[in-house]
Amino acid sequence: MKNLSIIDEFVLLGLSTDPDIQTTLFVLFLGIYLLTLMGNLMMILVIRADPHLHTPMYFFLGHLSFLDICYSSVTVPKMLQNFLSQRKTISVWGCITQSFFFIFSGGTEGCLLSAMAYDRYAAICHPLLYTVIMNGPLCTAMVSAAWLMGFLNSLVNNLCAQSLQFCGPNIISHFSCELPSLFPLSCSDTTPNTILLAGSATFLGLVTLLLILFSYSKIILAILSISSKGQVKAFSTCSSHLIVVLLFYGTALSRYISPSSGSVLERVVSVQYGVITSLVNPLIYSFKNQEVKAALQRILKQQICV
Repeated sequence: MKNLSIIDEFVLLGLSTDPDIQTTLFVLFLGIYLLTLMGNLMMILVIRADPHLHTPMYFFLGHLSFLDICYSSVTVPKMLQNFLSQRKTISVWGCITQSFFFIFSGGTEGCLLSAMAYDRYAAICHPLLYTVIMNGPLCTAMVSAAWLMGFLNSLVNNLCAQSLQFCGPNIISHFSCELPSLFPLSCSDTTPNTILLAGSATFLGLVTLLLILFSYSKIILAILSISSKGQVKAFSTCSSHLIVVLLFYGTALSRYISPSSGSVLERVVSVQYGVITSLVNPLIYSFKNQEVKAALQRILKQQICV
């Protein structure tokens, strides 16, 4: 071990090494990032500006939009920089920091999605008691718990990762720093870290996913009792929500539970839960909603009158 040199930076290979493809990818991901920022920021501003949207559902959606801005901003700006840079390096400390905020954002998102599913369950299955069940203190506590769980999950895993030594090679076959990609590069024993990461991802992921599936199963049973016209609309909404949730959970859990391979498919999977999810969330949860469309119309009319 005395003859091994400790490296102080990593090289991110990104999605492609072809300069022409990198230029195309830069334009594509810049467009995705700008749309993500605009969609989620617009959602936050609409919720704050319209008193009709000051309800538990939109309280959660506001936090989800803010979280999606953070989630996407952890990795995409560095990815865009590397598309145009010859030197695609990141320091070890910067890599661990990026990993911390990425796991923090992803874990919080999973917890927040389960809170939103419970909110919809309470609204549809217990409409008369909804305002009593989803009171202000409970909503605040659920959101605070989501952020806290995401923070603690990330803190434990990344504190343990800081004790690892990296002696080379220093090439990461990925576009961002994620712990599954870092472990194979360490000259320390990463078995405890691998077990901790897989265990915490499985526990947090399955607990929140089961809560989501339970809530939506109850919602579907309630939908079956309403008229056929209402059923089609409700099933359409629920199915789009579930598809987004299952894609997020399926890709994220497969990435953090299974060993890293450095394949192209692995990078595509990471794009799904790390980039695309933040783009589609405001479209699926908000802009398809009639209340949000009505709020946008009211705000535009106010601006025109002014």
